[in-house]
Amino acid sequence: MQINPFALPLPVIESTGEEKKNVISGFSDMIRDALQDVNRQQLQSREATQQFLTGELEDIHQLLIAGEQARLSLQLTVQITTRIIDAYREVARMQI
Repeated sequence: MQINPFALPLPVIESTGEEKKNVISGFSDMIRDALQDVNRQQLQSREATQQFLTGELEDIHQLLIAGEQARLSLQLTVQITTRIIDAYREVARMQI
């Protein structure tokens, strides 16, 4: 009796140190860009508030939209950070 496998074996690919550096730098670039976007939204919200107070911005809807976008992006960042810290703690508690 011959057994035929459903899946073919995966090829072994040797990774170099350069590929690992690209992955790490790619992840750190992604995190840095996301944090810069959150900061940019916070600054835009602050600028819209100042413009509204000085009378340069007459539409209150633009002010509220900018403020809500900044609040939501910051809230998402805090939640993601909390999840990452929780995952790190869980991995640190694992016994080998």
